[in-house]
Amino acid sequence: MTVTKRGRPRGFDREAALAQATRLFWEHGYEGTSIADLTRVMGVSPPSLYAAFGDKRALFAEVVDRYGDTFGAFMSRALDEEGDARAGFDRMLREAAVSYTDPLHPAGCLVITAATNYSAQTADVQRDLRERRAANVRRFEERLTEAEQAGALPEGVEPRALAVYFAAVIQGMSQQARDGASAAELERVAELAMAAWPVRRGA
Repeated sequence: MTVTKRGRPRGFDREAALAQATRLFWEHGYEGTSIADLTRVMGVSPPSLYAAFGDKRALFAEVVDRYGDTFGAFMSRALDEEGDARAGFDRMLREAAVSYTDPLHPAGCLVITAATNYSAQTADVQRDLRERRAANVRRFEERLTEAEQAGALPEGVEPRALAVYFAAVIQGMSQQARDGASAAELERVAELAMAAWPVRRGA
């Protein structure tokens, strides 16, 4: 009797398969994506998928990490590369307007849009995504605290409140993109959001 080995198919392109999984999770969310959907778009059998990535939960975690290092990296780049905090947040919002409406991939932010419609069985997925969003808020707060300590923000400004404000704007832009807003419309949102930036008297 011939024993058939289960594993990756010949010529398996792991990165291409991961890109296909990213698009599927991004478009349909974790709950809305089945193993059957994944194997169909990735061009692998269920045993091959498990051999390459583990289970669906492990694959999703890798997808989210990949997203953060690629499509979602514009946020940290903007805050890290701009010497002025205001310029960093302005760049971040304007790049979000472009990224979230790019026709080459699903609209919005995967970390935000993949977080809906969860059951008790997948509460850990929801917690992980919530923590990733909370980490973004903490990064915003750190950057704003640095600006406050450097005297770039007026006295009395609360970095935490301002960080939550920008997180709310980013999340709202993501949903608006999912609902069909254009890049120009979201760029206008970014402009209006930055009008709320606190300015020192006499500046």
